[in-house]
Amino acid sequence: MTAMTEYRRWLASPALTETEKAELRALEGNTAEIEERFSRPLDFGTAGLRGIMGVGLGRINVHIVRHVTRALANLILREGPEAAARGVAIACDCRLHAEEYARQAACVLAGRGITALLFDELRPTPELSFAIREHRCIAGINITASHNPKEYNGYKVYWSDGAQLPPAHAGAVAREMTQLDPLESDAAADFDEALRAGKIRRLGAETDRAFLDCVLAQSVASDAVRAVADDFRLVYTPFHGAGYRLVPEALAALGFRHVLCEPEQMKIDGNFPTVASPNPENAKSFERALALARRNDVDLVVGTDPDADRVGVMVRDRTGGYLPLSGNQVGVLLMDYLIRARRAAGTLPARPAVVQTIVTTRMTHAIAKKNGVTVFETFTGFKFIAEVIAKLAASGSHQYLMGFEESYGYLIGSHARDKDAVTASLLIAEMAAWYRRQEMTLFDALQTLYETYGYHREATLNLVMPGLAGLTRMKELMDGLRGHPPADIAGTPVEAVCDYLSGRRVELAGKTASDMELSGSDVLCFELLDGTRLLVRPSGTEPKVKVYIQTHGADANTADDTVARFTQWAKKLV
Repeated sequence: MTAMTEYRRWLASPALTETEKAELRALEGNTAEIEERFSRPLDFGTAGLRGIMGVGLGRINVHIVRHVTRALANLILREGPEAAARGVAIACDCRLHAEEYARQAACVLAGRGITALLFDELRPTPELSFAIREHRCIAGINITASHNPKEYNGYKVYWSDGAQLPPAHAGAVAREMTQLDPLESDAAADFDEALRAGKIRRLGAETDRAFLDCVLAQSVASDAVRAVADDFRLVYTPFHGAGYRLVPEALAALGFRHVLCEPEQMKIDGNFPTVASPNPENAKSFERALALARRNDVDLVVGTDPDADRVGVMVRDRTGGYLPLSGNQVGVLLMDYLIRARRAAGTLPARPAVVQTIVTTRMTHAIAKKNGVTVFETFTGFKFIAEVIAKLAASGSHQYLMGFEESYGYLIGSHARDKDAVTASLLIAEMAAWYRRQEMTLFDALQTLYETYGYHREATLNLVMPGLAGLTRMKELMDGLRGHPPADIAGTPVEAVCDYLSGRRVELAGKTASDMELSGSDVLCFELLDGTRLLVRPSGTEPKVKVYIQTHGADANTADDTVARFTQWAKKLV
């Protein structure tokens, strides 16, 4: 079926409202836009669906939400009546239409005889993961596009362990979607009737309290917070999103007395009116929070993304200005802090383990070697980190300390199985208080780590390739690098190429190959003679190829110069 045929079918469908049809009529003559919207559906993967909102097969809208929910319902029903009775927890963040989509998903499930446990308003992603485990649900649904621009929304699916849907289940949902028509009428329940009948149940304050108890239980040195509470100040911003209530509550419960919240960004708004991007990776997003910090002479600024699973940090440097910390820098600071503070408290496990992704800093290995910690690496995405955590718990071989990825996501504790910016915000603030007690800032602490473990540097480049043509370009780039790997990069010889799709590592000099532990993901890693690693992979949620640079040097300037040199090479890949 051509894009134009599908467009005409949607335009004629009685399932669409007049408002939706008017949106489609406005596309008449715009062949490129019709192709974008109707040539192919959004891909359903292990991270669910994510895309621009609008009417169409390749957009996020209420019909696609019902479509994927019907497919998920069929998967659950095949698990048997007990699975249906366990129910599905549903949450959403501040995105436009998010509450509407969450309610529609609940109605579809209820109409299929599956109990829906729907939060009474927006909640952080980690609380949804927690709620699945706490209420023993069979699955979970989260309406969120994480840190994407305001035009986006998404549909994430979780399984009974609280982690994102495993690949086999995601494949089953994707296949089921191909058998269902997104425009077909379904037996969705009436929301109010289902609520009265108990087919839809509300989650609220009781789940919040249980979640916050688990968050607070991760504190290692609350005495440090109490010791500096009178004069320690921090600024927090939720970027208009789901962290607006629970992050300040957690900080206050731990003992922080001066938590200054950016007032305009505490207002829930899916248009994100005060930021160019609701992404804590973007330092410009912190402008209002930094203005508040300067007026109040604070040492720490913390910001969480719209669904409160990622956290960004700005710290005072030695000149009195503020600098952003990267996701890798916060990760190594937290890792070192948990090792030192838990060792001092006598709670460091005998065989501690840190779990990270293959694109995350190698500095963790240096810290681990000195402290008797094992680092486990896995593919990008917290679902894979969750799998490793589960395996460690089942085997008992190691005790999980923390997991993190370079894209500002951290998980400490066993209460959730996805990135948790609520707990991470708490521990980052506690860590800052712990160093404040020693008359150090987090900036000072990071410099000490570099002096101890070497000057590690990382950079991530996003090679954006939008539209249908972009998908072709992304594939061509990966195929070219895989079929004809460079012998040197920016003048430095390539020692080996690791292909995480085939699971083979090839040393270029001797043409010798060996099997790696990981395989099945479209990632290439170039290991260079100077110890630098360059990883290239297509994004699973956005139209871009990501290039990760991991290097180190004898001093900061050398490491920075090396990153700059390889950055220029990466930019030429487009």
